[in-house]
Amino acid sequence: MSTAAAPVRSGAVLADLLPAARHRYAVDTALVVGGAALTGIAAQIAVPVPGSPVPVTGQTFAALLIGTALGARRGFLSLALYALVGMAGMPWFSGGTSGPGGASFGYVLGMLLAATVVGGLARRGGDRSVLRTAGTMAVGSLIIYAVGVPYLALSTGMSMSAAVAAGLVPFLIGDALKAALAMGALPTSWKLVGRRG
Repeated sequence: MSTAAAPVRSGAVLADLLPAARHRYAVDTALVVGGAALTGIAAQIAVPVPGSPVPVTGQTFAALLIGTALGARRGFLSLALYALVGMAGMPWFSGGTSGPGGASFGYVLGMLLAATVVGGLARRGGDRSVLRTAGTMAVGSLIIYAVGVPYLALSTGMSMSAAVAAGLVPFLIGDALKAALAMGALPTSWKLVGRRG
């Protein structure tokens, strides 16, 4: 009896490696719900930013990791569940808030789109090396800001330049640190399962 691991098929994401031959639906459901819960928990790690209505949170990091680990479809469903349950009143948006609207809700919508895109990139090997992961995280962050910053401007009446100053610039260093964490975690995970792209 061989103990060698089966090779990972091309186009796989980390979640595809979970054994689930007869229970794929149950596993996928658990992954989607778990991803939404992880995002909600990470959103409670919130640090206020002076002069900005948007705090630094762990939810962007969680959303990007969920997208890359689960893939586009499950990543989208996970962040959609997070957004819908939060809009319905679950206090798991940043700082324990809930409901639609609010200055930072655009970032939640951006995270939904970003998780989908980075999940698609992960299926193409975007999380298999340090450089690819850096690019994948950068694309995901750009998508979050592309939705979040204009929403911030519209919801608060700020000019676009003021929204960029309050909703983008203060977060760049934190995003670089989050990307560095992902650049270590994701390729290492693939090395552990014996697959490098």
